[in-house]
Amino acid sequence: MQYLLLIYTSESEEAKMSEATVAGIIGEYHEFTQSIIQGGQYKGGERLKPVATASTVRIRNGKTVITDGPFAETREQLGGFYLIEAKNLDEATAIAARIPSAKNGSIEVRPIWPMS
Repeated sequence: MQYLLLIYTSESEEAKMSEATVAGIIGEYHEFTQSIIQGGQYKGGERLKPVATASTVRIRNGKTVITDGPFAETREQLGGFYLIEAKNLDEATAIAARIPSAKNGSIEVRPIWPMS
C-alpha cells in the first residue's frame, strides 16, 4: 500500500537555524532518503518552497479566486513530502518516525486512496 508522508515544520524556527545546523539536517535527509530508496519503499518526494510562494485557488459562485499564501495560518507549515510503499500503517509510521523533521516538527501519514 502507498502512503504519503507529509512533513510539517516551523519556517520561522528554521529561519533562526545556523547554516551548519541546516547543512546537518540536509545531510540527515540525504541519508534517510538513500535508506528508503535502498529498502525499496521510496516512490517519490520533494522539498517545498516556503509558504510565501504558495497560491490558493477556490471557486466561489462560479468565479475563480486566487489568493497568495497557504489555505490556513498555522504554527507549522507543509515543507515537503515522501510517497512510500509500505506493508501496512505500522511500517509507514515507523518510516515516518525516521524522517529528520519528526524531531522538531510533525509527520502526517496518509494512506493513498487509489483512483481505480
